[in-house]
Amino acid sequence: MPPSDSGQQVPPAESDTDDLSGQSPGADPPRRSAPSAGSREQATPRGPRARPGSARRIRQVPDPWTEWLRRAEQLAVTSAEGVRLPAWRRKTPGESRWPVTLCVIAAIVLQLLLPAHLTRPVPTYLLPALEGALLVGLSIANPVRIERRGTAVRAASIVLIFLITLANALSAVLLIRTILESQGGSHAGPLLASGAAVWATNVIAFALWYWEFDRGGPVRRAQGTAPHPDFMFPQMASPELAASDWEARFVDYFYLSFTNATAFSPTDVMPLARWAKLTMLVQSAVSLAVGALVIARAVNILKT
Repeated sequence: MPPSDSGQQVPPAESDTDDLSGQSPGADPPRRSAPSAGSREQATPRGPRARPGSARRIRQVPDPWTEWLRRAEQLAVTSAEGVRLPAWRRKTPGESRWPVTLCVIAAIVLQLLLPAHLTRPVPTYLLPALEGALLVGLSIANPVRIERRGTAVRAASIVLIFLITLANALSAVLLIRTILESQGGSHAGPLLASGAAVWATNVIAFALWYWEFDRGGPVRRAQGTAPHPDFMFPQMASPELAASDWEARFVDYFYLSFTNATAFSPTDVMPLARWAKLTMLVQSAVSLAVGALVIARAVNILKT
């Protein structure tokens, strides 16, 4: 200890640290308490490794998929409230009768124009007469628009289409048999005319089948009660490219039948139901058989 002016030794003054800690200078230094979890997070330096605090902060960020779903739900609610549904999904007036009537009349006329050896053993006028009677009855039930559809009316419509298909199938079989047995004569003109009549009737018959059974028929389509279509038209897949009042009519099914008979496969209209796929398969097979055999036989006759 340094001496004072009076020759006495003065004890050293206690430091501020000793005063604050309350310990003597010779005592051991106090042990520091373990830092809390919060202080550990703040004291830990940032680095590439994940930390509990950072994981907690990451979980607090909104999930993008949840946000997307929330916006999609809001958009669905808004669309249901403010946007008008497409015509094929809501109730609309019934379809006009005259396109179907004209096609049925055309099929009856084509059957009457076939030679007698392509209608045997059935009398030439029997099936066309039955078809005409059913057409008259259906026209009386729905003279302008197809809006009434009871059990009897639907049964009569199916029987009419079945008779047209049966008569045409019989003529197609007899035509193919005639070609294979080389009994078609020596002139290509009558053979081509008969083949064209059978092929055109085939297009009409299958158009009627598609039109009659897609989404339960024309009446159910007008009522909008069938949500799942059997055929997917382009206007259904891209409604923004079609008018708001668009819905499938008989002309659309006639076009579907024609393209399937010429391309032997779907073009722009896709079959979704199994019955639709199988029906299109049968139509393609019949069209291919009739067309290939008739054209081949006609070419052979022209060369000779």
